[in-house]
Amino acid sequence: MVSIKKKFSEFGGISVEEVRTRLEEIESVFNSLMEKLKERELSFEELIDDPTVVEVLEALEKAGAIEITGDEKIKLVKEVPLEELEIEVDLPIEEVWDKIEELEEAGGKLVTEVKLVKRYYVEIMEVELEAIQKALEIAEEYTDEESLLESTISGVAKSALAQVILALVKEIRRKDELLDVLLSMEPINFEGDKATMRIYFDEDAIEDLLKELQTLGYLKVKGNRIWFY
Repeated sequence: MVSIKKKFSEFGGISVEEVRTRLEEIESVFNSLMEKLKERELSFEELIDDPTVVEVLEALEKAGAIEITGDEKIKLVKEVPLEELEIEVDLPIEEVWDKIEELEEAGGKLVTEVKLVKRYYVEIMEVELEAIQKALEIAEEYTDEESLLESTISGVAKSALAQVILALVKEIRRKDELLDVLLSMEPINFEGDKATMRIYFDEDAIEDLLKELQTLGYLKVKGNRIWFY
C-alpha cells in the first residue's frame, strides 16, 4: 500500500482523487464523532466497528482531545480542530499505481505489510539476512515466483523481528514477559526513506521464532526462562 501521514491541513496540496475521497470520509466521521462527544460520553459498544472511526479516535487521543474514563467510556476533554489532527491515509497500491510518483512527492511511502505465521511457503531456518538470501537462491529451483516473493518478504520480516527479540532478551529473561512486551509492540514498523515494512504477528509466530533461534544457537529457552548461549 501507499501511506501518507501528516496533519489534516497539510493534505491541501494533494489533488489525487483517492486521497481526497479518503479525507472526505475522515472529515465526515470526525464531524459525527465530535457532535456526539460534545453532548455526552460514548461507550465503545455505541461506535460502529469501522477502521475510520478507530483512526479518528486514535488521532483525537494522540492530540489529547479525548480520554478513557474509569468506566471505559470516551470523554471529550478539549476541542481540537480537524486541521490539527495527524492523519494517516493508506491506499491500496493497485488503485494508485499510476500516481506513485505524485504521492511520493507529497510524502507518501510504500508500505509492505507482513503477517508472520508459523508456516512459510518456503521453509527457511535462518534469521541472518545473508543466510536467508542464500537459502532463497537454492529455493528458486523448486518454487514458483509468487511463492518465492512471499518467502523473500517473510524472510526479511522474520530476520527483522528476530533482531528485536534478541535485543529485548538482553533485558528480559522471562518468556511470558517477553511475549507480553512483543505483543504490545505489534505491529512493528521498520522505516526507510521511501518505504516502510509493517510486521504483524501473534503469540504462535513468536513461539515458533523462539524455537528457531534456539535451534540456530542464539538462545536457550527452558520453561519460562530465556538466556543467551
